Amino acid sequence: MSTVLFASVVRVADGLPLSASTDYELEKDLQETKRHLKGLSKKLNQFPDRDTFIQKTKQRYNSPRSLSTKINLADMQTEIKLRPPYQLSPEDLQAINGFSVRAASKYKGIAPTQMLEPATLPGLVSCVLSILCGGLNLLRGVHAIESILQNDDEDFNYVIAFFLGTAACLYQCYLFAYFSIWRNSKSFLAFALICLSNMYLYELRNIWQILFHVAVGAFMTLQIRLRQPLGKAPDYNV
Repeated sequence: MSTVLFASVVRVADGLPLSASTDYELEKDLQETKRHLKGLSKKLNQFPDRDTFIQKTKQRYNSPRSLSTKINLADMQTEIKLRPPYQLSPEDLQAINGFSVRAASKYKGIAPTQMLEPATLPGLVSCVLSILCGGLNLLRGVHAIESILQNDDEDFNYVIAFFLGTAACLYQCYLFAYFSIWRNSKSFLAFALICLSNMYLYELRNIWQILFHVAVGAFMTLQIRLRQPLGKAPDYNV
């Protein structure tokens, strides 16, 4: 088996040595071969069609019209699509270097409000009627305060009943518009408060007015129960 004793890399244009193996052998034949190599390197530019494999390979990869270049570019694009570049954030680099980094929470405090199903026409009508009942209760409550200021014998509990009816109606509108825990139970409690306040106000209202307020409260409670959340509530890690 033959052994490589000496290697040299020279530039073809002017024969300039670029790299060479070193040895300290004083063998006469090896020294003679080196001298012949130096002379040959000076004449390489006279034979442009020899020792040209590197040039051809370079031209093939530099030319965008060559078939091999197109194939390589196609393979590179496929590789990028299959394995896209991953951009590291400063937090990732700190985690790699051993620092403990806690990612900032996207949501602070309570979890984000869950979305409800789109409101239907009966739901919107019930919400408008509930706001109307709340406004009537508020107006009657203000008049009751004026009556108390003018007559000392007026019952202040009427004012409380009117204002509680207003709060219950507006709270039902809130439960209809936004998601809340124990939403159905809260709507029933608000409806019960509407019924109790109207029972207390039976001396100031006729039977038809009381039935109207109770019917609106019952209709609103039904619409709150029918409007369910969209899907399952998402899970959040603490």
